[in-house]
Amino acid sequence: QVQVVESGGGLVQAGGSLRLSCAASGTTFSIKYMGWYRQAPGKQRELVAGISNSGNTNYADSVKGRFTISRDNAENTVSLQMNSLKPEDTAVYYCNARAGLFPYHDYWGQGTQVTVSS
Repeated sequence: QVQVVESGGGLVQAGGSLRLSCAASGTTFSIKYMGWYRQAPGKQRELVAGISNSGNTNYADSVKGRFTISRDNAENTVSLQMNSLKPEDTAVYYCNARAGLFPYHDYWGQGTQVTVSS
């Protein structure tokens, strides 16, 4: 079992920055991939950014050049630096850890609210 806990988030004006952090615990040796997802009201949850154990990253087109995901494998943490925030970035952000053997199991944090005012 893996547990993930997010921190960060809050209210920021458009153009501002926020940093989200996520700490994983439990059977962290089984984690293959960690990522950040978000869900806005009335919309489906979507991948924002992800990073593999080897450091390969992927981003949603809407955040490329503005958000940066990083990971500390030794500390089992993953962070999301969000710059140049826009009102459309407003959502609940969830940390995800994908672990185990194929087809893998997804573990989710409780979510943290990010609100960007115009």
